[in-house]
Amino acid sequence: MLRKLARRSTRIRTCTRSARLVLAAVVLATLAACDGGASQAQDAESAAKNGVNAHDAHDANANGSNGAKLMKISTNAAAAPGPASHGQSRAEVYAQVRRMTALGKQMFFDPSLSGSGKMSCATCHSPDRAFTPTNALDVQIGGADMHRPGMRAVPTLKYLQAVPAFSEHYHDSDDEGDESVDAGPTGGLTWDGRVDHGADQARIPLLSSFEMASTPRKVTDAVRAAPYAKAFREAFGEHIFDDEDATFKAVLKSLETFEQAPEVFYPYSSKYDAYLAGKATLTTAELRGLQLFNDEKKGNCASCHISQRAKDGSPPQFSDFGLIAVGVPRNRTLAVNRDPRFFDLGACGPERTDLDHRDEFCGLFRTPTLRNVALKKSFFHNGIYHSLEDVMRFYSRRDTNPQEFYPVVKGRVRKFDDLPRQYWTNLNTDAPFDRKPGDAPVYTEAEIKDVIAFLGTLTDGWQPSAH
Repeated sequence: MLRKLARRSTRIRTCTRSARLVLAAVVLATLAACDGGASQAQDAESAAKNGVNAHDAHDANANGSNGAKLMKISTNAAAAPGPASHGQSRAEVYAQVRRMTALGKQMFFDPSLSGSGKMSCATCHSPDRAFTPTNALDVQIGGADMHRPGMRAVPTLKYLQAVPAFSEHYHDSDDEGDESVDAGPTGGLTWDGRVDHGADQARIPLLSSFEMASTPRKVTDAVRAAPYAKAFREAFGEHIFDDEDATFKAVLKSLETFEQAPEVFYPYSSKYDAYLAGKATLTTAELRGLQLFNDEKKGNCASCHISQRAKDGSPPQFSDFGLIAVGVPRNRTLAVNRDPRFFDLGACGPERTDLDHRDEFCGLFRTPTLRNVALKKSFFHNGIYHSLEDVMRFYSRRDTNPQEFYPVVKGRVRKFDDLPRQYWTNLNTDAPFDRKPGDAPVYTEAEIKDVIAFLGTLTDGWQPSAH
């Protein structure tokens, strides 16, 4: 039975520094050759193919490593592919990162990269909605004909820099929490944790038949014909379009680099951040909500959605990034669920295949951040709920009033109807899921309103003068 082996509240991450070092790893990987000539440049380029690991960079920095030492660790880190086969100066490296960021931004909003020519990354990841959809569809519609429904709700792209690489047995470092605690399966950038790096994450929707439905050839042709084609050549070499694979990788790396822009993707500019910094005051309702959010005997929300600063003072991510099964009801409106034999089992499939033989991973999905959650319009991996009120009622009443969420057949509640019974041992039973019918729900309606008031303080862009 997969269960938390210790309170997840011990797992507080050093987010700000790690996030900065994600981009630093990109820079340093390219920078490695600036003092060492062509051979080091080639080593950096080779090392870069594995992508950025924020926590490798963080651990290097925490141990007092300088740039050269970090570069040694960054054999698993991403480098910016570039036209030069010789060493680059620091100024050239940072200029390359700026070019990649600008290109990534243009491509993020460019629908010509898709098979239909009508869908860009921003179609499903709107900046106005914290890089989530603008509509309230359960799942988004895409494909070459723009009529194919997806399988899972679209998650935010914000604050991914602090997500660790997937591990079956995750241990914090000393400055993050208690390194002796095995926190279980944790990490990865998708609902099922199957990819660890931004470039690999970007590859998924570009090639998915029910999302952007493109191909490396289509992407290459689109970029070659795009208004930014000249800038692309300047960034990656005059002959970059001669190699379709190299072009596609450069596109993915540019998207990854753009999605690491701190002012856009991890600004930490919410009212709660200002409150933690002593620059804002929470209302009475928001304070009550915070207390309820943290109360281990009530919602116990903070056990998975960390609300405290890390030991080093960096801001909380409002997720421990653990993979967990909470028994969300089956969304019978999804096209894939028309087949009663189909189950989306998260970490053990069908999208993820490396753990498909591991029953203990079935039904597990990664805990999302609650930052900017008030801007979302669809919740949980299957998009079954469309308001925070409904989400909170599910958490509060799943076990005390299960008939409100699951089918009732011949007077019996068919609980956990989207998870085959053989995997029920994977379900989380910690508070608030430790109650039974007849017990009082975890929250009253008034308390739900207070918690939602607190969640509203997690929206970025708060300005004191506007409140």
